[in-house]
Amino acid sequence: MKRRIIVTGDGSKTIQIEDWDEQYHSKHGAIQEAYHVFIEHGLRLFKSTRISILEIGFGTGLNALITLLEVEKLNLQVNYVGVEAFPVSFAEVKELDYCTQLNSREHQGSFEKMHKSEWESQVSITDGFQLKKQLKDFNSINDINLFNLVYFDAFGARVQPELWTEDVFLKMYQAMKQEGVLVTYAAKGSVRRALQAVGFKVERLPGPPGKREMLRATKI
Repeated sequence: MKRRIIVTGDGSKTIQIEDWDEQYHSKHGAIQEAYHVFIEHGLRLFKSTRISILEIGFGTGLNALITLLEVEKLNLQVNYVGVEAFPVSFAEVKELDYCTQLNSREHQGSFEKMHKSEWESQVSITDGFQLKKQLKDFNSINDINLFNLVYFDAFGARVQPELWTEDVFLKMYQAMKQEGVLVTYAAKGSVRRALQAVGFKVERLPGPPGKREMLRATKI
């Protein structure tokens, strides 16, 4: 499918899949969305501890990068697992230029190391951030009781409804520790009901720019 780099509402870039009219991040602001959904309503719930994060849709690596930046501020130790079935190219990563946009050029080497690291190998990106990328379909996830936090950042249900089902969310529930948290930009009623059906307690929260609401689900 044809892909191109576009500039989003906050000046940061993302990848658009033209055939789907779908973006890797919000066209209203890629960086703003990532911080609002995954950091403000996810990562910042955890302080001064060691946590494990599962990202569904590693994609451009933006969520991993901003997590690394925040880990340094929050004094966290993070084991980060990013699952991706269709990796982006390194040329696309360079063009996105996220470290410049985040005023963190000193982290460019770490960001490139994320993308160049071997799949299925745990790599130390910094002292507080361990990364393991997994090249597989989301339905292949079979982890049990491993993760404190899930970033659910799959393509939207409009274009890939099969990724937003009870079967997939049951895999997330099983992969998470008790009182673990899943955050997603999505707010559709069907998504909320699927999360509730497998046992999550679900909250509606204010959404990022361009969206009225988002969802946060807790394993109870």
